Amino acid sequence: MIHDMMPGTGEQLKKEMTTAYVGIDPTADSLHIGHLVSIMMLKHLQRAGHKPLALVGGATGMIGDPSGKSEERSLLSEEVLRHNQEAIKKQLLRFLDFDCGDSSAEIVNNYDWMKDFSYLGFLRDIGKHLSINYMMAKDSVKNRLETGLSYTEFSYQLVQAYDYLFLYQNKNCKLQMGGSDQWGNITTGTELIRRKTGGEVYALTCPLITKADGTKFGKTERGNVWLDERYTSPYHFYQFWMNCSDVDTERYIKIFSLFSREEIDALVAEHHQAPHQRRLQKALAEDITVRVHGREAFDTAVEASGILFGKSTAEALHKLPEDIFLAVFDGVPLFDVPRDAISGGINLTDFLAGQTQIAKSRGEARRMLKEGSISINKERVSETDQVDASLLIGDRYIVVQRGKKNHYLVKAV
Repeated sequence: MIHDMMPGTGEQLKKEMTTAYVGIDPTADSLHIGHLVSIMMLKHLQRAGHKPLALVGGATGMIGDPSGKSEERSLLSEEVLRHNQEAIKKQLLRFLDFDCGDSSAEIVNNYDWMKDFSYLGFLRDIGKHLSINYMMAKDSVKNRLETGLSYTEFSYQLVQAYDYLFLYQNKNCKLQMGGSDQWGNITTGTELIRRKTGGEVYALTCPLITKADGTKFGKTERGNVWLDERYTSPYHFYQFWMNCSDVDTERYIKIFSLFSREEIDALVAEHHQAPHQRRLQKALAEDITVRVHGREAFDTAVEASGILFGKSTAEALHKLPEDIFLAVFDGVPLFDVPRDAISGGINLTDFLAGQTQIAKSRGEARRMLKEGSISINKERVSETDQVDASLLIGDRYIVVQRGKKNHYLVKAV
């Protein structure tokens, strides 16, 4: 997980219990799995006996960090930022221990110490310590000079630097951590502390996590993979990890899980012996889904996954909450059928070739039924069976399966 660190960082962590922080700007009302990398750094730090601070950037969120961005961020209103901050705080409670003595985690908000700063006061007390040349040399600034960089974003690193100074002076914080794109901002903070107080503090960054093909981690065709189930359901969250490549999963399990090195080595060796069983993906998906969404949501996601990708039953279909049921069958062909057409019962040939287009003709429908390749709600049917309202799941849906892989959803309207 280490990309770079300042000399002496390791020695500092061995010498004494060290307070360290990671900053998260509340640009949305949920964290996503990109944020989870930094949170795991805090988690490992705490497990090693140190004290983690999670800084929610109520002040910096009003400006926008240019690091890794090719264009100016949209500025959010104070009302939206406050809402986002509270939502993020609730999520952080799941991952860090806030009741373990001296190493208890804390959540801090830089708005608390920035709100009373006057513009002239900030220029006088902070701005004078860092030269324009020093600030211009940072990649977050250099990379934006051609496309344009507002003074607001240019000043972001000064505000972040002051955060580090404030936490050093008020919380004895001696380490700031973040993604590798934060190195410039973090070292600006270490330099401000050195120049203003003579204090010695440290920086540690982790690699920006990408997939084996080089694409940005955490992005799918649906967008970010969020920790809030309103944006990414537990089922889709679980499926994201299950669908990761073997190469990616070998890296991710070292970053996102709480398994020991020995446990991970054993899982990797077991996976290599039978890759088709996806032992590694299953172990990571369980560990991270349970921590983010809880055991019950994980069990439901596993059961839901079995509906499309393994053996399942009509009982399991009926037990699924509607939102997860629809998530499972998202993207499969959907046919609307008048409720009246099936309420009194309809033979399967008419159902497959008349009311739906699952079969192209009645002859094809009869052939599929004779071959035993059609299942209704996970139960195999024959030409003599009928479809009626008693089969409706949630009084609305019927699941038709043709062979092993072809699924169709029929909705009574």
